[in-house]
Amino acid sequence: MEQLIDRFGRRINYLRISITDRCNFRCIYCMPKDGIEWKPMSEILSYEEIALFVLVAAELGINKIKLTGGEPLVRKGIDGLVSMLKSINGIDEISLTTNGSLLKKYARGLKEAGLDRITISLDTLKPDRFRLITRLGNIEDVLEGFDVLDELGFKNTKINTVVMRGVNDDEVLDLMEFALNRGVDIRFIEFMPTDVVKDWQRYFISINDIKSIIETRYTLKPADKKSNGPSVYYSVGDGFVGFITPLSKTFCSVCNRIRLTSDGAILPCLGHPDRVSIKEAARKGDKDRLKRLLREAIRIKPKEHALLSENIHSSMSAVGG
Repeated sequence: MEQLIDRFGRRINYLRISITDRCNFRCIYCMPKDGIEWKPMSEILSYEEIALFVLVAAELGINKIKLTGGEPLVRKGIDGLVSMLKSINGIDEISLTTNGSLLKKYARGLKEAGLDRITISLDTLKPDRFRLITRLGNIEDVLEGFDVLDELGFKNTKINTVVMRGVNDDEVLDLMEFALNRGVDIRFIEFMPTDVVKDWQRYFISINDIKSIIETRYTLKPADKKSNGPSVYYSVGDGFVGFITPLSKTFCSVCNRIRLTSDGAILPCLGHPDRVSIKEAARKGDKDRLKRLLREAIRIKPKEHALLSENIHSSMSAVGG
């Protein structure tokens, strides 16, 4: 089987797919307070078009898929997409990242469709603060979602937490305890710059500082645990905590991923404006052209991101960060 290898010798085998730009939250680091103008559905890839692209990508060595949004569960019929992708030869894992608010409604269908695992974004355990960060969310919906995943037997559930100085950095230990008590991994992520937050440095807290907070209560031991992405894991008792450092210690040298936006553009790098549109080829069912476009996207994948020097994304919701 052909393998996708970029100019820097990195094997690309992980595809993140944004299936919608829409979201039922307005998180302060992701979207403006008043939201964004949603793309008309005529511009969004259909599930069949997504599945065709994944079929082509699998033939070129992509074997792991992450479904994202926006909030992927606001798009109807996502379990049908999971079933389609699960049937593609060469795809070893299909996971999903969600804000968790709709899991109690859709988790069973996702499980029956064959979804392998779920990551839930959770930045606070305080109801008032949850509303402040998400602007529209209710934390009880998310907590009930965790319970539903347990009842259905989902394994390897993970929590993603964006740590913001002066906003939720005082909850690092509480979030750690929550994850350990539930038997799920938690990954702490450095705040990244976007056009949504002009003074992002004000909120930035490095992973080293986050580790220092954790070490006031827990002992961190380096672990050889691996995930699809860039998280570096440590063991804490019987559990694990991961750290994702897009700014203080970039992981570009081992990047194995590309992204497909909901409107049909491949992003070779989240931290660069370059994109390759596959929408027309997908809508024509042109597999050969899709392969050429995918190879071109890999060819232009940069060595490193430019998050510190360019304002790249006006809304993370539009690209499925």
